[in-house]
Formats: sequence, C-alpha cells, structure tokens
Amino acid sequence: MDGGALPLAVALLLAGCSLSPTSLAETVHCDLQPVDPERGKVTYTTSQVSKGCVAQAPNAILEVHVLFLEFPRDLSQLELTLQASKQNGTQPREVLLVLSVNSNVFLQLQALGIPLHLAYNPNLVTFQEPLGVNTTELPSFPKTQILEWAAERGPIASAAELDDPQSVLLRLGQDETEARGLAQGHLAAQGSLSFCMLEASQDMGRTLEWRPRTPALVRGCRLEGVAGHKEAHILRVLPGHSAGPRTVTVKVELSCASGDPDAVLILQGPPYVSWLIDANHNMQIWTTGEYSFKIFPEKNIRGFKLPDTPQGLLGEARMLNASVVASFVELPLASVVSLHAPSCGGRLQTSPTPIQTTPPKDTCSPELLMSLIQTKCANDAMTLVLKKELVAHLKCTIMGLTLWDPSCQAEDRGDQFVLHSAYSSCGMEVTANMISNEVVVNILSSSSPQRKKVHCLNMDSLSFQLGLYLSPHFLQASNTIEPGQQSFVQVRVSPSIPEFLLQLDSCHLDLGPEGGTMELIQGRAAKGNCVSLLSPSPEGNPRFSFLLHFYTVPIPKTGTLSCTIALRPKTGSQDQEVHRTVFTRLNVISPDLSGCTSKGLVLPAVLGITFGAFLIGALLTAALWYIYSHTRSPGKREPVVAVAAPASSESSSTNHSIGSTQSTPCSTSSMA
Repeated sequence: MDGGALPLAVALLLAGCSLSPTSLAETVHCDLQPVDPERGKVTYTTSQVSKGCVAQAPNAILEVHVLFLEFPRDLSQLELTLQASKQNGTQPREVLLVLSVNSNVFLQLQALGIPLHLAYNPNLVTFQEPLGVNTTELPSFPKTQILEWAAERGPIASAAELDDPQSVLLRLGQDETEARGLAQGHLAAQGSLSFCMLEASQDMGRTLEWRPRTPALVRGCRLEGVAGHKEAHILRVLPGHSAGPRTVTVKVELSCASGDPDAVLILQGPPYVSWLIDANHNMQIWTTGEYSFKIFPEKNIRGFKLPDTPQGLLGEARMLNASVVASFVELPLASVVSLHAPSCGGRLQTSPTPIQTTPPKDTCSPELLMSLIQTKCANDAMTLVLKKELVAHLKCTIMGLTLWDPSCQAEDRGDQFVLHSAYSSCGMEVTANMISNEVVVNILSSSSPQRKKVHCLNMDSLSFQLGLYLSPHFLQASNTIEPGQQSFVQVRVSPSIPEFLLQLDSCHLDLGPEGGTMELIQGRAAKGNCVSLLSPSPEGNPRFSFLLHFYTVPIPKTGTLSCTIALRPKTGSQDQEVHRTVFTRLNVISPDLSGCTSKGLVLPAVLGITFGAFLIGALLTAALWYIYSHTRSPGKREPVVAVAAPASSESSSTNHSIGSTQSTPCSTSSMA
C-alpha cells in the first residue's frame, strides 16, 4: 500500500467505527457531574411546550392567543414580542392576547403595528412601557374557564403553557399550510382543525418560540485512560413531537487567548435535524444528519450515524482522543443553542461543593427598582408611587426616597411609598411646557444613590388640533368629506415639544346610526386596506389617509372624526405618558346632491345621460323593426297583401291585425 492510500484507509476506518456503537462506548468510564456555571453555560430557544395547541382560524376577524405563564419567584421579568407576518400586503388582523400569570411579572411588551387587545390581571402584571393598546381585566378563572372565556370572543389560534420563560416570541397570522400541518399533527384526536385544546408535550412550530430563564444543565467528566488536553463538547437534542425537517443553529463561543483549542464538537439529534454551526474557533466537527457553517450556509456536509445514548456519545468522544468532556448537554428540540465556555482544553472544573463564588441572583436590582416608580401628573402636582410589595419581591431595602430637594421625602402609606409635590416646590424645574425633577433612592445594597429623571407636561399650555384635508399637501383644513374621495388627516400639538413623541393610538369616524362607526387606526396600526399611515410632518405631526365608501342608503349627512393621541418621552423613562382625545365634526357630501364636485356628477348630467340612453334605445328598436320588416321573404308577405284587396271593412280589420303584431313581440315571434 502506498503512502497516499494509508491516511485514506485510516480515515475510512475511523468513519466506519462511528457508524455503530462500539464496545468501547459501552465500557467507557466517565462520571458526569454538573459543571461550574462559570466554566460552561448553555442557553437555548425552543418551540416545545409542556402543554399547547395550534389551530386554524383563516376567516376569523379576531385572532386569539392564550399564554399561561408559570414563575417560581415572587417577581419575574419577561420579554414578550409579537410579530406580524406579511399577508400579501394586507393589514394584520385584530389580535386578542390573553395573559394568565401566577405571580408578579415585570413585562417588556413589543407589538408595534399590531392592532392588539390585551387581557391580563393588572394586579400582577406591570409594564415597562405604557401601553398604546386596548386592555381588559382578566377574570380570576381556572385554566379551562380562561380558555372558554377567550373562545367566546373568537376562535383560539394558539394556546401554550410555559414554565419560567425569560423571553417569548409569538408570530401572528402564521402560514396556513404550517398551521394546518401542526393542527393535523397535534389535534387529530379532537377531530377539528379550528378547535384548540391544550395537549401535553406539544411543538408550537414557528407560531411560538421561547427561551427558558434557567440555563440547561451542563455536565462534564474526565475520560479515564486518555492522555492529552483535547476536550469534547457534546450536545444531544432529543426528539420532538413533530418530525418535520428542522435546522438547529449552534453558537459556540470558547474563550481561548492562545489560539484555537484542541477540541471536538459532537452534535447528535433525530434524523430530521440538520445543523448550522457558528463557532468563534476552529474545531473538529462530528454530527448526525447534515451540517453547514454560518460563513458557508449553502454548503451542506453529510455527517455520521452516531449512538443515541449518553454512554455511546461518551465512547465517541474517547474514540476521538478527547481526554475531557468539557460539556455534555441534553436538550429538547431547539431552534437556537448557545454554548459559552472559557476553556482551552484539558481543564475541568465541576461544582461538587456549594461554595458561592458569585453574588446570588435574587439580590436587589437597582435598575429594575427604579423602573417600577410610577409618575402621575394632575392638578398642578407631581406624584411618584412605588409599591412596597414589588420592593419586597426584589429583596430591596430602601433607606431613603426623596426628590431632588432632600427635604421632600416619601410618605409611607401602608402598601406603597408616595412622593407628592406641587409644581412650585421641591426644586421643580418649570419651563413653558414641561415640569422636571429627579427622584433619588438610597438602597442598602448600593453605596451610591440611584437617580431617575421625572417629567410632567403642562397641559394647560398645549393645544391639540385634528384637521382633515382634501390633498396630501396639508395646506388648508376642510370640514367636508365626500364618499369616494381620498381624505388626509393630521394631528398636531402646539407649541411643539422636542423631548416628547406624538403618536396616534387610535382613530375612528362616527357616522351616526345611519352609517355606524368606521375604525381607521387601532393599536397604532392602520385598520383595513382603505387606510394608510403616512410619514410624519417635518415637525413630527402624525398623518394618515383614508377612503370613505358607502354601500347602503341613505347616506349620512354628518360625522365625527375622533383620534386618541399619546405624548411619549423620546428618551429616559417611559412612564410619563399623556393621552388626549381630539375630534372634529364633518359634513358628508352626497354625490347626487352636491352640485359640482371634484369627483361626482351633477344632477342635470345624470338626467341627460338617462334621457340619452332612453332615446338611443328607442331609435335602436325602430331601426331593428325597420330592418326586419324590409327583409322578410315574399312568401311571408302574401297573406297580408291578399286580405288587403277586398272591401274597406275587411281592410280595416286587417290593418288592426298588423298593428298588434308590431307592438307585441310574442305575437311577432308566433307569426314568423
């Protein structure tokens, strides 16, 4: 055998050994123990839930989603993102999101451009930013009754139970094909694709993905009898409820200052799983299925058949000359897995002793504490409120709570701390449109005080105007609106406030009992295809356009255009939000009564067209009769000529018969 064939033979032999469990894998000695979190951490995002369902509701006006969130702590933080799918350029449907929680939650909600209606318990859920959506207080029902309560408002598109989530991504208006596939796979026992009932161990597909707060359990061990410093990172993805093709993105970040480590990455999963690897160091790859790299995602490399047991995978690591299993992780079917390990090979640090090297995670969070302070502005006074229950959940000990003027201290009012001051005291900074101050909090666990800017708007100095325009130039406001004519709307505040952002929360056109109510904007999103959000004016004034149609009569003569607007700070705290409702009354111009308009027809023109159509029809009928009477064959005319020859009395009778034939089409047809 020549020298070139020898390495190939060795490689084939190595690959052949990996095709089936070996006796070495069965007898490998490696005592897996939890690894110190500082030496290895694995987080993941998955669509697997303890209980859930996905159903179809293609023709529903309201899309309903239900989330049951379980938290082990008294106070938790959660990031919840709602993402609307693109539906051939159409506007997203209205969404009802039902949030059921078992403890206090500090929620960061992102749902821009989605007409959202939120049902939740306001005593348990606190929002990081003010909501620009419609809300409903959720009754205190058991889970089954909450599902029934939600189903009364619309067909449930999805429902899920999540245990201690850190972040949740909910995709709305999911693809109909995927929804049908998930419904058929998970809800076959229910006999209906449009009915959603919680089932254990479900895969939510692309509808819902979430990241657990607790990282995955990472274990490690030293392989006996193997010398060297090569380390192995083993990731085993367990089969999910769905068997469709999946790609798992694996992000590997190894902290190694002395170049690339001597390491092997072993990825084992179900046959339908492929891998997209994103690593910051070069390392040996050993996987099932197919894999590709982030820098070359289109180049798929075929993997190997690996054992599907922990002992078998440890045997693979030993066969690849790894002396240490730096991380061994078993996960549910995930979409993204991130491995962080400050390792350069050969070193293993487990955590058999309960010695605490890092501060406990339940210590007071100053940032979260400051975000819980709520600002209220009314009656020329500023009021700051901090609930003592939330302070206790954060395990914070407050030593002092004051405004910028230290003499203005908070009052203890039983269940909350309250700071109250008139605009003329406590060091308030008063400008033409805004009153500002600073809240100072001293906590036991921090050596320096925590500070937060707070603001109130001087609403008496502000003027809000809602104007309707007939052209996109927004030059002159109008008090008339005409069906079929594009209308343009602008809301402005004067004087302008650079520190605040003016936004449209909702708008509607009330046309009274005859025309009903036309929803234009809801949840800061356009409602329907006849409404378009436009770019703001140079001063930041929000604008939109809409087209009015009527399909019934009589047409209303008046209407009221109303908009709810919000002033939100551009930077800093988001709890100083101001809402105002502005409206303008409009006259509705009917095209048939309006005289000359830019789009309609005047009444004389309509009558002229009608008379012209009648005249053309009469002339066409006469012409057709003339052609018919002059093109009949002679045989058809002989009887008429024969009876016309006798006496005058018979001639009169015959002429009467001919006249009846001309005026009665059925008679003419029978003669022919």
